[in-house]
Amino acid sequence: MKNVTIYTDGACSGNPGPGGWAAILSYNGREKELSGGEAKTTNNRMELLSVIRSLQALHEPCKVTIYSDSKYVVDAVDKGWAEKWKSAGWMRNKKEPAKNPDLWQELLELMQTHSVKFIWVKGHASNPYNNRCDELAVAESRKFN
Repeated sequence: MKNVTIYTDGACSGNPGPGGWAAILSYNGREKELSGGEAKTTNNRMELLSVIRSLQALHEPCKVTIYSDSKYVVDAVDKGWAEKWKSAGWMRNKKEPAKNPDLWQELLELMQTHSVKFIWVKGHASNPYNNRCDELAVAESRKFN
C-alpha cells in the first residue's frame, strides 16, 4: 500500500453560512491541493468534506495519515463515536440525533477502503500545511459572499 499524508481543514463564515474545505495530499515527494465550498453550510460539515474529498481523490487503497485541527472529526473516529452513532441508527443518545449522518456514512465507507490514521494538530499555529489548508478553505468560503 502507498503511504499518503493528508492535511485537511474546513472554514465557515457564520455557522451556518458560506463555507469552504481544503486538503493537501502528499505522496512520494509530490503534493496536490484540493478545495471546494458551499453557499450555506457549517464548519463541521466542511471539516468532514475535506477528509471525504481527499480520500475520494485516492485511486487505490492506501495507508493514509490525516492531520486535522478538528476535534469533532478526530475524536468521533478515534473514540468510536461515529461507529456508535451508526449502529444506533444515527442517534447520539436516545433523544438526540447525530449531526451530519450523510457525511459520516460516506466517511466510514471510505475508511473501509483505506487504512486511515488521524492525528490532531492545533489550528492556526505553526504547521505550514494546516495554515495553507486554512487559507484555501477561507478563500473558498469567500466565493459565496
